Amino acid sequence: MLNLPPITLRLRGWKLIDRVALAFLILCAVVLGAGCGLLFVYASDLPEIRALETYRPDVVTEVYADDGQLAGSFALQRRILMTYEQCPKVLYTAVTAIEDQHFEEHWGIDFPRMFSAAARNLVKRKITGGASTISMQLAGNLFLDRSDRSFRRKMQEILLALQIERRYTKPQIFTMYANQVYLAHGNYGFAAAAQFYFGKPVTDLKLQEATLLAGMVNGPKFSPLSNPEAALSRRNLVIHRMEDEGKITPAEETTARNSPLGLHIQYPHNDLAPYFFEDIRKYLESTYGTEAVHERGLRVYTTLNINMQRLANQALRDGLHAYERRHGWKGNLPNVLRDNLGKLDTYEDDDWRHAIEKGSYVTGLVLSVSERDAVIKIGPYRGILSANDFTWTGRKKPRDLLKVGDLAQLSIQELRENTVRIQLEQQPGPQGALLAIDNSTGEIKVMVGGYSFEDSKFNRATQAVRQVGSSFKVYVYADALERGATPFDTIVDLPFTTISGGQPYSPHNYDERFEGTITLRRALAGSRNVPAVKLAEKVGINTVVDMAKRFGITTPLPPYLPLALGAADMRLLEHVSAFTVFPNDGIRIDPHMIRRVTSYDGALLEEAHPEVHDVLSPDVWHPGQSTGPPRRRKNGNDAGLHRCLVCGLHAATHRRGVGGLRRQADFTGEKRNRRTRRAPHLAGIHARGDGGYARDGFHKCRSP
Repeated sequence: MLNLPPITLRLRGWKLIDRVALAFLILCAVVLGAGCGLLFVYASDLPEIRALETYRPDVVTEVYADDGQLAGSFALQRRILMTYEQCPKVLYTAVTAIEDQHFEEHWGIDFPRMFSAAARNLVKRKITGGASTISMQLAGNLFLDRSDRSFRRKMQEILLALQIERRYTKPQIFTMYANQVYLAHGNYGFAAAAQFYFGKPVTDLKLQEATLLAGMVNGPKFSPLSNPEAALSRRNLVIHRMEDEGKITPAEETTARNSPLGLHIQYPHNDLAPYFFEDIRKYLESTYGTEAVHERGLRVYTTLNINMQRLANQALRDGLHAYERRHGWKGNLPNVLRDNLGKLDTYEDDDWRHAIEKGSYVTGLVLSVSERDAVIKIGPYRGILSANDFTWTGRKKPRDLLKVGDLAQLSIQELRENTVRIQLEQQPGPQGALLAIDNSTGEIKVMVGGYSFEDSKFNRATQAVRQVGSSFKVYVYADALERGATPFDTIVDLPFTTISGGQPYSPHNYDERFEGTITLRRALAGSRNVPAVKLAEKVGINTVVDMAKRFGITTPLPPYLPLALGAADMRLLEHVSAFTVFPNDGIRIDPHMIRRVTSYDGALLEEAHPEVHDVLSPDVWHPGQSTGPPRRRKNGNDAGLHRCLVCGLHAATHRRGVGGLRRQADFTGEKRNRRTRRAPHLAGIHARGDGGYARDGFHKCRSP
C-alpha cells in the first residue's frame, strides 16, 4: 500500500470567525478595563456616604412671640425639617409620579427610564431630559454640583445613589430628599414651601397644593410667583401622571385641574418687628456664633406681643403721616416713565408683594389723571383719587399734584373686591420710636425703631440719644420726695434767675404764665418748668443726676440746672425702663427681649433671669402709703408719681384687671433737622386698662 499524507481541510470561514471573536474579546477587555479604571477614578473622589449618618441640613432659627406663635426666623436656607410620618400620602404619590415612578422597585437606578431618556436625547441630538431617580437627585443635591451636566458627574451620581440605597431604607431616602429639595424663593424642603406658598403645615396639603409643590422640584422656572402659567401647566401634568398610575380617580383629576393655584403667600414674619428681630439676631450671633444661628438652627422664645406690635406699628405710622399732612404737600414724586423704572402695564412695586389691608400705607402707580380724578393701581386693585381724598394738600385738582407714572404714597381707607378707597399721603420726613415694657417682668413687648427698617436700619429705640424734655422732671421730684418732701408741700411758681454753669439762667414756663404758690403735686401734674428748676436747685443737681443713674440711666448727664427740664440726651430704652419703677412698687427689672433659647432639638441653652433693682422706697413711689396699690382720686389721677402728663408725652402707667399686669409705653418723635437741639414733636401711646392701646396724636410743644 502506498503511504499517503493525511488530508487536512482548512475552512477559511472558521478562521475569520476566530479572528472576529478574538477581536471582540480584546475589545470587551479594553472596554471593561477602561470602565473599571473610570469607576476607580470616579469612586476615589466620592464623598463618604456614612457622613449622612451625622449629616444635618441647615435649618431655620425660629423666633417665637410671648404666646408661642412663630413670629420670625433667621436662616441662609429657609427650611423646616419634617419626618416621614408627617409627609401626607398625596404629596408622596405626587412626587414619585413625576420624579420617580419606580421608586419603590429599583435599587437606585431606573434602567428602563434611563435607556428611554438616552434614546430620546440621541434622536433630538441634545439633552432634553434626564432619568435621575430620587436617590440620584438626593446624591447630587447633597454631594455634587447638579448644574454640571458632564458624564463624570452623572457616573458619580449613579455610584453615590447605589451606596445610598445599600445603606438606607426607602422612607429614610425620601425624607432626606423631601427636606433637601429646593422649591424657589429661598425655600428648602416641602415643609418650608407649604408654609410659604399656602400658609399651612405640610400635613394639611390638598391634592392641588401637593402637585404644585411636586411640579416645582424640576426647578425655580416653575415658581407660581415668577411664572404662574408654567407652574399651572406643570401642576396639571403631575395630576395627569397620578391619574395614569391610578393614584387618583378621573373625577379627582378633573376637579384638581380646574382649580386655581390657590396661593396664600406667607412672607417671612420679620417685617412685623424688624428692629426687635435685628437686636435679637445681633445678640444670638455674638453669643452662639453665626453658624449656630443661620445653619444649625435655634428656637428663641421672646417677649414680643404680636397684637401690641401691630398696633404700635400702625400708631407710629399714623402719627408720622398726620404730622406730614399738617406740614403741607412736598411733591417731587418718583416717576416710572421719567426715571426709567418700568412700564405702566408691567411695573410691580415691592409694597404689592405684602398683604394690602385697611389702614396700610402703600405705594400706588398713577395710571391716568383728569380734571376731576386720578386712577391709581395698587397691585391687583384700582382706586379713584378725587378732591375729597387730598383736601389736606390745599389743591383742588389732581393735575396739580400728580402726573401719569408717578409713584404716590396712599393710605387704604376701604377694601372692596377689586377696588379700594384711598387717601393721598406722602413719605414722612420725621422719624419716631416706640417701646412698651411690662412693668412687672421687664419684658419688652413692643419695639419700633423707625418708620421703615428697609429705609433705615438705625434703631431709634435703642441706639439714638434724644432730649427727653419735661419727662425728666420725675427724677427731680423723686429725689425731693426721698429727701422728705411730700406732694402737698408748696413751691413758688414765679420768675426767677439763678446761676448755672457760671452764667445767669432764667427758666420759663411753656405757657409763659406763672401760678404763684402751688403744691409739688400741681407743679408736676402741670409740668411747670420754674418749680422744677427751683426744686433741682434746692436738692442739688448732682443728687438729681445720681437719682437718674439709680433709675438705670447710663448716658452722661451734665450737672447743670437745665437738666431738670430734660436738656440732656438719653436713650428711649433706658428712659422707658426707668418709668416702670413707679407702678412697680419702687423696683426696676432689667428690660429684656428673650425668655429662653433652646437648640433645634429642644436642649435648653439659656433662660432669662433679669436682675431686679431696688430704686425707691414705697414712701417715695406712693407717698403716705407704703404698701398696697395706689388709690384713685375723684379726678381719676393716682397719688404720688403714679401718673404724669408732660408736654404732650403720656408717660402713663396703668394696671390691668387680670393678674395685675401693668404696662408702660413711650413714644418720641425725632425731627431730621439737626440745626436745633429741641425735641418739638412728642406723642404718647400707652396701654389702656383693658390691655389695648390708646393713641394720642402728635402734639407741638415748646422746648424748655
